[in-house]
This record gives sequence, C-alpha cells and structure tokens, in this order.
Amino acid sequence: MKPHDVLMPSEGMDVVADLIAGRLPLHRLWLEPDPDAWLAQWAPALRAVASNGHQFPIDPAFMRRLPHLEIVASFGVGYEHIDAKWAGEHGIVVTHTPGVLDDEVADIAMALTLMAVRRLPQAERFLRAGEWPKSSFPLTASLGGRTMGILGLGRIGKAIALRAESFGLDIVYHGRHAQPGVPYRFYPSLAEMAKACDILMVAAPGGPETRRLVDAEVLRGLGPDGVLINIARGTLVDEQALIEALRTGAILAAGLDVYENEPNVPAELIALDNAVLLPHVGSASVKTRRAMAQCVVDNLVAWSEGKPPLTPVPETPWRGSWGID
Repeated sequence: MKPHDVLMPSEGMDVVADLIAGRLPLHRLWLEPDPDAWLAQWAPALRAVASNGHQFPIDPAFMRRLPHLEIVASFGVGYEHIDAKWAGEHGIVVTHTPGVLDDEVADIAMALTLMAVRRLPQAERFLRAGEWPKSSFPLTASLGGRTMGILGLGRIGKAIALRAESFGLDIVYHGRHAQPGVPYRFYPSLAEMAKACDILMVAAPGGPETRRLVDAEVLRGLGPDGVLINIARGTLVDEQALIEALRTGAILAAGLDVYENEPNVPAELIALDNAVLLPHVGSASVKTRRAMAQCVVDNLVAWSEGKPPLTPVPETPWRGSWGID
C-alpha cells in the first residue's frame, strides 16, 4: 500500500470516487467481502479518508482504528457526521466543500419559498388532474410584503438573503452572534425572531448544538401566515412539532428539502397538502456536484504533496506537514 492511499468507507456518488481514483490510489471499503477484516489488516497503512456521505459516521471509534490517519476529506458543506473536535485534538485535519454549492442551494431555497407560499406544486397537480375546466384554482397567499428570518447567516444564508432582497423581502437573522458589517437586523433569540418574521429560512449547520432548534414554540411564533423553509439539515427542526403545526394551521405552509431520517419521510408529512417536499436536491446539479467532488480531490492532492489543504474546517486548522513521505 502506497503512502498516499485513500480509504472511502461508504458508497456515494460515482463522480467522487472516480475523480479521486484518477489522482490517488483509492480503496472502496464497502466492496470488500469482509470490511472489518480488511480494515484490521490495512488500517496501519492508511492516512487519508474520503467521506462520501452521512450514512457512515467518522467518529472517534472509527478514527482510532486508523492510527496514522492525517486527513478526512468530506463531500459536502455539513460535516456533523465527523467528530471534527476529536480529530483536531488528535492532529487530524478535516476538510469540506464550502463555497461551490452556495448559489445552487440558495436558488432552491427561493424556489421552495415561492412554491410553498404560492402553492405552485398544488396548482400543477390541479391542472394535471383535469380540474381546471371545472373550476379555477383557489387564490393563494402572496410573497410581497413579507419578512424573511434567516437562521444561520453563513455563506448560503447570505446568498439566500441577496435573492430574497431582490423579491422585495425584508431580512432579519439569528445566529450565535451578530456579524459586523451585515445590514440586517440581528435577533439574539430565535423565538423572538420567529415572532418578527413570517418566513423562517433554516440555513444553519446540523449537529447536537442545533438539534430540533426549530421547535413548537418557534413555530407558534411564526403564526398562521408563517412559512418554514428548510434547506439545511432535517435535524434542526422538530419534525413532529412541524407536522402538528401544519395539520392544525398553526403555520401556513412549509417547504422542505431535508428531513430528520433521510431518505425516510414520515407518512404524516407526505399526506399534508400544505407541505412542499423535495428529496434533498439543493446542490444536486451535475455542475455543482462535480465541483464539490473536485474540491474533495483538490484537498487530498494538496495533502499528498505536503501542502496545506484548501478548505479545512475551523476545528482542524492545518498545522503544516506531519511527516508525509
């Protein structure tokens, strides 16, 4: 096994594996007849991991099995499936793919907003079912005059804000702290921001700290004309509380691209006519997914050449060469 061999623990998009294999020796653990036995034999020689999906947690137990691990290159912006804090404490750099998918996800965020407020999927189903000759589609709510509260004003949140402003929406935001130089009003309390807006856009990272941050209290704050849009992680929203809010009319509608237990979506949510549901396609264009895959490869190649990885996560800053051969 060569010094720069890369381990991919789980299957994902073919383009990721193909691009890595074009530059570095790649081992696909899921193809091994006995992955545990293979890993027990080869783990001491492995120093790089390519994480190709959230279905395989890169936790301390797994990283301990690779005693000479130096880098985990993850496909995607979110990396809550990786214990980055532990990795950083043990000299392992974790990289992700920020920037390359911001615009694509922001476009879907605004599309979901329009779809949910104006009931566009319902209108299309109405036409396809042959109902239009019988009657007009019911009038809908309007997007104009609304305030969008953005939970998580990072790169994607800012890209959404720019688009929302062009639609004439007022913008406010909530996060861990107020950001200098941002022209939008900051709310230190999510519950208070929910009361001040009627579109709540969820764009914050996942993980234990944000789990079910959008709960029944926040949804009540949005009110009966309120709309929830989630393009971040399903874990940020209390799914049962959302189902109840939609079912009872506590909020007007929701537009979701992510769910708590993907790809399993609760039947109660699917049955609701005021929920617009997409199968996690925020960044799912050929161009963007290839750019994400290339970012994974570029980080691994930089590491293999003893150079700083391009996009390390904050918990694992690059500390220089760790004796790479």
